[in-house]
This record gives sequence, C-alpha cells and structure tokens, in this order.
Amino acid sequence: MTDVRVTNGDEEIAAALGLRRAVFVEEQGVPLHEELDDRDAEALHLVALDGPDVVGTCRLLDDGDALKLGRMAVAARARRRGVAGRLLEEADAQARARGIDRIRLSSQLGARPVYERAGYVAYGGLFLDAGIEHVMMEKALA
Repeated sequence: MTDVRVTNGDEEIAAALGLRRAVFVEEQGVPLHEELDDRDAEALHLVALDGPDVVGTCRLLDDGDALKLGRMAVAARARRRGVAGRLLEEADAQARARGIDRIRLSSQLGARPVYERAGYVAYGGLFLDAGIEHVMMEKALA
C-alpha cells in the first residue's frame, strides 16, 4: 500500500526533487533550469511512498484565492496504480485544512484525463510550457 502525505524532512524533499528530475528532465526532456525554481523553498511538497521509496510527488503553492498544484510526477514503475489520484486527494485535504476551496493547475494534455477523473475542469486555450502542450484546470472543493 502506498502512503501519501506531506514530506517529512529534507531527505524526502530531495527524493521528490530527484523523482521530478527523472520524470521531467530525463524522460520528457525539460531543461533542468525550467524544472527547478526558487518556489520549491516555499512550497508544501506531497509524496507517495512505496516502502521507503518516493514514487510520486507534487507541490502546492499559494495562488491568491486558491492553491496551485504543480510538478506532479509519478515514477514509471508506479504508474497506473492510482498514485496520482491519491496525491490529488491529499492535495484536496491540505487545501480544505487551510480553508481554501479551489485548486488550480496546468496539465500536460496527456495527463488531462487523470485530473478530469478527480473533478478538475479545463479552462482557457492550449499553451506551451517547456515545449509541451498544457491546459489550465481548476477544481472547486465546496
């Protein structure tokens, strides 16, 4: 069973950043300088653990009247096992605990169905981020 929660210490944050590097930089070809930014220091990082291994992660940032969910990554060996959905459920719980009733994200087009199944709705047009087509999505938690 995969445990999903807020990171517990610098080692888990480093493992989450390592997973993001593997997925976005190595698999998808996103330049490292576009993947890592100074917002990681202020973000709330969530992880999915399979034993001691971080197999999923995302981060949450304040975004005005909402939380912004970003940098969702799941290890290749853990995909299609519900890890992303569990991370999204934990993101909902974290938002509600903070009195926030809305989460926004930018989704790669290929990941859009994952977010739609979790209740997110697309808005606006397509745009490129790191050379990959994305669409903005939002979920009301009320």
